[in-house]
Amino acid sequence: MSYGDNFCVDLPSLNSSLYLIDAIGPFFPGYERFRINWSKLPWIRFESMNKEELAEVFTQIRKDMARFCKSVAEIGYNGVTLDDVPHLADHEFYEESVRARIRLYREEFRKLFEVIRESGLNIYLTMDILTFTPALERRLGNNERKQKKFLTELLDGFFVDFPEVAGVVFRIGESDGLDVKEEFRSKLVLKKPAMVNRFLKAILPVFEKHGRRCIFRTWTVGAHEVGDLIWHHATLEKTVDGIDSPNLVLSMKYGESDFFRYLSLNRNFFVTEIPKIVELQTRREYEGCGEYPCFVGNDYEQLAIELREAPNVIGISVWCQTGGWTPFRRLAFLEDAGIWTEINTFVTLRLFKHGELVEEAISHLPNVEKPASLIELLRLSEEVVIELLYLPDFARRRLYFRRVRIPSLIGVYWHNIFVSHSLKKMLSHFVEDGEASIRSGYAAMAKIRRMRTLALECHLPEEDVEYMEYTFGIIALAREYFFRPFDKDIRKRLEKAKKKYKKRYPKGSRFRYTVKLDFKPFKLSRRYFRWFFNYLVRHTPGYRYIDRIIGMRLLSIAYFVLKRSRPKMVPKIARKSAMGIDAVFK
Repeated sequence: MSYGDNFCVDLPSLNSSLYLIDAIGPFFPGYERFRINWSKLPWIRFESMNKEELAEVFTQIRKDMARFCKSVAEIGYNGVTLDDVPHLADHEFYEESVRARIRLYREEFRKLFEVIRESGLNIYLTMDILTFTPALERRLGNNERKQKKFLTELLDGFFVDFPEVAGVVFRIGESDGLDVKEEFRSKLVLKKPAMVNRFLKAILPVFEKHGRRCIFRTWTVGAHEVGDLIWHHATLEKTVDGIDSPNLVLSMKYGESDFFRYLSLNRNFFVTEIPKIVELQTRREYEGCGEYPCFVGNDYEQLAIELREAPNVIGISVWCQTGGWTPFRRLAFLEDAGIWTEINTFVTLRLFKHGELVEEAISHLPNVEKPASLIELLRLSEEVVIELLYLPDFARRRLYFRRVRIPSLIGVYWHNIFVSHSLKKMLSHFVEDGEASIRSGYAAMAKIRRMRTLALECHLPEEDVEYMEYTFGIIALAREYFFRPFDKDIRKRLEKAKKKYKKRYPKGSRFRYTVKLDFKPFKLSRRYFRWFFNYLVRHTPGYRYIDRIIGMRLLSIAYFVLKRSRPKMVPKIARKSAMGIDAVFK
């Protein structure tokens, strides 16, 4: 079924600003998997449902979506992003069983799109280049010409069938995580800037024909020659060379890496006149996912000010639910527990849309009884994250390895806290005054105690600040292990703290960090750490001769040989999380 020319919908002007927010939250209530992939809709949940079961689930999704859209529209967002084109766009190359599922999804999503449009919000769907089924992969293989032809046909038909969709958000630098087991699975097919350029030139006429926006994400995870697109100006210039389309918008993360602190503004915002939007995250996937107060206001205020000088920035794309593989599951704008993410989301929009400063933005929050106390609470939460969750001596360093800007957060990864001898050796390379780091950690803990008092004054969940205190207390204690000579006492104290933490937040708790202690001696000498960071890690974006010969070529070969011969040398979390560390070495 197609609406085709018989259905009219007012699409936004191509000159209008974009204030987008992800709308995946309504799909997760009732999804009981412990560790959730928050990077896409839980399609696997729907795969085994029949038509009646799917209709029942989507009835609730529409109710939740109406609540979500009403809330974000009221505070000023004008569009939502949602997964995804492949599950809704039919094509003859797909297996008949896949086409049957697509027909079911299309029926339910049409009704869902009506709910979103009734809220006054525009709809943008995401898509990886390229998502395959087994049959489609056999038909297309690695043939670039066939892949481009298929994609243009798919988009052309999709825009005819769904005139209410305002555009598509493309991702080319990251594919589905290793946990995705359904028939639809994306793979990286664009490996060089020239290939990306050819794909953009092939699909943009389709967007121009239908009057839709093509939002192209520059996010990459370091794989292949295009892996530094996020931060390397020359790669971006090659990628968009010769492209002049009113329908194209670039979507860039604010820094040169993922959503971390201590990142300066991504200079690629100044490279081209093509319209661009800023990707921002308010449910911070590496900073507790909204389980405790983690304010972003002062960080984002500085970014908003600097971006006033960048050419043709036309808006933002905010992630209030998307990102990470964690058991944390608070839902923004759907439950009271989402309050910390909602505050971030509200303030972020005020900073970028209205040009306000933090305190002014906070003053517009509804139902604030004690604004001075709230401002202090949020400021302290940001300071604690910056001073204790992050290790400033490491985080301030600008480090690059191969095509990747090394993240500024170390020792904490999603819902895991790592305390190990190998990490102790590594940190000794970066931290000159360990005692100062220990003192600053405990000073940050004192700020959390003040936050508990302020939370009570503001009628905000004090138990969330208590949870933050328990969690960050382990991180502060770990600094004693990292920066003092090892003795049995610190080991016992860490083991006791972990035991107490687990008792307070039992195994299976959806908001507990996993504390991983490993005191076994790490046999690799410190001089090898020094050799690695002195020769294979650089402090500036530009590539050196040693990077191109050893870092890019020889190290890649060595890694894959090592992986085959001794696979357990690569930690499980690096092998099994997201795309796996393999992507960095491709």
